[in-house]
Amino acid sequence: MKILFASAEVSPFFKAGGLGDVAGSLPKALGALGADVRVILPLYSTIPQEFRDAMTPVCNFNVPLGWRNQYCGVFELAHQGITHYFIDNEYYFRREQPYGQYDDGERFAFFSKAALAGLEHLGFMPDILHCNDWHTALMPVYLRCFYSRLERYWDIRAVFTIHNIQYQGIYDKALLGDVFGLPADMMDTMEFAGCINLLKGAIETAHVVTTVSPTYAGEIKTPQYAHGLDGVLRAHDHKLIGIINGIDNDDFNPDADAALFAHYTVQEPQNKAKCKKGLQSMLGLPVRADVPVVGMITRLVDHKGLDLVARVLDAMMGENLQLVVLGTGEARYEQLFRDLAGRYPDKVSASITFSDDLARKIYAGADIFLMPSQSEPCGLAQLISMRYGTIPLVRETGGLKDTVQSYDDGAGTGNGFSFTNYNADDMLYTLRRALSFYPTEHWQRLRRNAMSSDYSWAESAKAYLLTYDKLAKK
Repeated sequence: MKILFASAEVSPFFKAGGLGDVAGSLPKALGALGADVRVILPLYSTIPQEFRDAMTPVCNFNVPLGWRNQYCGVFELAHQGITHYFIDNEYYFRREQPYGQYDDGERFAFFSKAALAGLEHLGFMPDILHCNDWHTALMPVYLRCFYSRLERYWDIRAVFTIHNIQYQGIYDKALLGDVFGLPADMMDTMEFAGCINLLKGAIETAHVVTTVSPTYAGEIKTPQYAHGLDGVLRAHDHKLIGIINGIDNDDFNPDADAALFAHYTVQEPQNKAKCKKGLQSMLGLPVRADVPVVGMITRLVDHKGLDLVARVLDAMMGENLQLVVLGTGEARYEQLFRDLAGRYPDKVSASITFSDDLARKIYAGADIFLMPSQSEPCGLAQLISMRYGTIPLVRETGGLKDTVQSYDDGAGTGNGFSFTNYNADDMLYTLRRALSFYPTEHWQRLRRNAMSSDYSWAESAKAYLLTYDKLAKK
C-alpha cells in the first residue's frame, strides 16, 4: 500500500496545532505497519535550518494555475524513517508566518496542484492520496477535474480528513477560475452559501471523508456543530467515518521525557509527586502535596469552555485547589487570568504564552486536567494528560466523549470525569466530585486507569489502513 500524506503543517518542521502533531505521527505509525507512506508539505522559510541543511533537491518543474505558470522545486528529507517531500516556491512560502497571509487561498491552491503534478517527477504514484483540512481541500478537486483522466493517475483514491470543520477556506466566487484555475462547470461543486467553499469541494470529490473521532463524525451532521455544512455531510454520509486520533507514546513518555523534574511509570508512579513539587516551586505556588493542582493548557477562547470557567471562578477559588493556566488567546481571557493570579497568588499561576517545556511539566505535575470544551473534534491534551497520570475532567463532546470514561467509584472503572450539558454549574459540580476523591485510594486507582488507557496510534493506524485497503479495491 502506497500512501501520500499531504498536510500544510507537519511536526517537527512546522506545527500550529493538533494537525501538525497528527501529520508528524500518523505516517510513522502507518509505516510501522508496513505501508509505504510519504509526506508532502510546503517548504516554508520558517522551517528550522537544521532540517533545511539536510534536504536534497529532487526535481523542478512548472505548475499551471489559472493564467499563471509557476516554478516549483521539490526537496526530500528522510525523518524518523519517513520520506518527506517539500514543495518549494519562495514567492508563496518565503513569508514571516506560514498562515494568515492575504493570499492563502492562492498559496495553498499552488501547493495542492504542485503536489499532484509532482507525482510524475517523483516516480511515486500512490494508491491513496490522504489530504488534511482546507489547505489541501483542492487536491481531491484537482484529482477529479484534471488528473483522473490521465492513465497513470487512474487508480489514485482520495481520502480527506476534517480536523476542524470551523475552518473551511471560504472565498469569493470570482476566484474560481482566476485563482483556483477551475472551469466554470465546477461552480456547483465548489459553491456554498454564495461563496467558494474549499472544504465543501473536498467533501464532494473525495472518495472517503474521515474525521478525527466517531462522536464528531455524528456531530458535524447537525447544525449545532457543522458551521453550515451539515446538509452537505448528510448527503455524503455514506462516505463519512470517524477514526480517533492518537498520540506518539515515544514522544509523550513520563519515563523518558527530558522536560520533567523526575520520571515515573504506571507501575512505579511515586516520582509524579516530585513533578508536582517541582511545578509548584517553579511557578511560585506553595509546595503542598495535599492541595490538588488543576491544570489548563489551552487557547483562551470561548469554544474551549473559558466562558464556563469565567462564570464560576470565585466559587472555584473557594475550593482546596491550585489552578495553573498556560495559553494565549482573546485579550479578555488573558487579562482575566492575569488578574486572577494577582488576586490569588497562592492559588493561581497564569502563564500567558506558549511553552512546550512548561506544557509537559504541567501534564506531569498537575493532578487534574480541566478541558470543558464547547466543541472538540478529537482533542490531544486529554490523551497526553492520561499518559502522564493526570486525570482529565471534560465535557462530553467529540473525541472527549470517546476517550474519557467518567469514574465509577463503586466499580472502580473509568479514567476521568465528565459532564454532559454545556453549563458552568455542571462543570463546577463535576470538579467538586473529582476533588472529593483526592487523595484517597480512589485517586490511585483513577491514575492507574488513566495511565493504562492506550491511545497510541497503533489501533487508529490499523483503522486507516483498513479504510485505505477497502478503497483501493473498489
